[in-house]
Amino acid sequence: MGKKNPYDSTLILTVAALVVIGIIMVFSSSYSYAMINMKDGYYFLKRVLMWAAIGTAGMIFCAKFPYQRWTKLANLMFVVSLALLVLVLTPVGTEINGAKRWINIGLSIMPSEIAKFAAVIYVSTSIVRKKEKMQSFVYGVVPYLIIIGMIFGLIFLQPDFSTAFVVSVVILAMVFVGGMKMSHFVGLVSAGFTAIAGMIGYIVISGKSYKARRITAFLDPWADASNTGFQAVQSLLALGSGGLFGRGLGKSVQKHFYLPEPQNDFIFAIIGEELGFIGGVVILLLFMILIWRGIRIAINAPDLLSCLMATGFISIIIVQVIINIAVATSSMPVTGMPLPFISFGGNALAISMAGIGIILNISRYTNTNRS
Repeated sequence: MGKKNPYDSTLILTVAALVVIGIIMVFSSSYSYAMINMKDGYYFLKRVLMWAAIGTAGMIFCAKFPYQRWTKLANLMFVVSLALLVLVLTPVGTEINGAKRWINIGLSIMPSEIAKFAAVIYVSTSIVRKKEKMQSFVYGVVPYLIIIGMIFGLIFLQPDFSTAFVVSVVILAMVFVGGMKMSHFVGLVSAGFTAIAGMIGYIVISGKSYKARRITAFLDPWADASNTGFQAVQSLLALGSGGLFGRGLGKSVQKHFYLPEPQNDFIFAIIGEELGFIGGVVILLLFMILIWRGIRIAINAPDLLSCLMATGFISIIIVQVIINIAVATSSMPVTGMPLPFISFGGNALAISMAGIGIILNISRYTNTNRS
């Protein structure tokens, strides 16, 4: 491997800035909600600080733990993650707002977040072991379609389409980087878009499910602003009322029971309202820097395994950022997707930071400029 380099300091500082901003904005956006519903205005602040501490420890561990050693744990991690995805659908799972996505073991954990991490490790290890067969559709593509199907199906049953979609896109991106034929990739992407379009069409035509209402509300949220379009409209009002410089930290109006759980999926709207267009641009620039560094590390990774791991973990962040901000700006139908490092997400924050830790470990073996 050669001499180790210093960790990528730009990546470290960027993640630290996002986490600190996230802690501040979670507290600002959640205080009123927590006072009414939890009788403790500091409820979410205390928990995000705890998860940030766990995430920091996880990031440090993963940054020091040689990325090559994860291959020995890949099979076990994948099996455990699938078992947890099954377990959450049983009476052991905790149901909140009609969805079973959590298991309470003293702390509430989301098996789907663990599945993201395990899938990146497992798929990276698998591709390296069969890299000579990646050009074959039967041996290089079909096995990963089966993996996508298993994970997608189990997460979709919770139901959580957005997370299932993220995992599917990330695995497909890794298989492409791992050597999939371009013709296979184009065919699968085309089939995927066709399937999604067909599913959306079926949902809209079939009737009055909540999924259908979300899609029709996306097309015209103002047509039913007090019901199906409520979240999208309130998010747009928050972003618009912030203007250039914002109302000021802690001065959001929309967080006061207009946007449901503003510390989660719609936290970017609260950032836009309190910190204005400038604050939103700063957040986007920080994510652009993080993604740029992650991609550079993946491109300059010393071997295929590290390239695939870096690709997987940075792809998770890319897809989640796109979906969250698209929802907040009403550029796509409303769906639950936390903004990485910013939203209150419990173990989602810790898992994201652990993934960054692995990228940092890989950065020590690259020859990129760390300034």
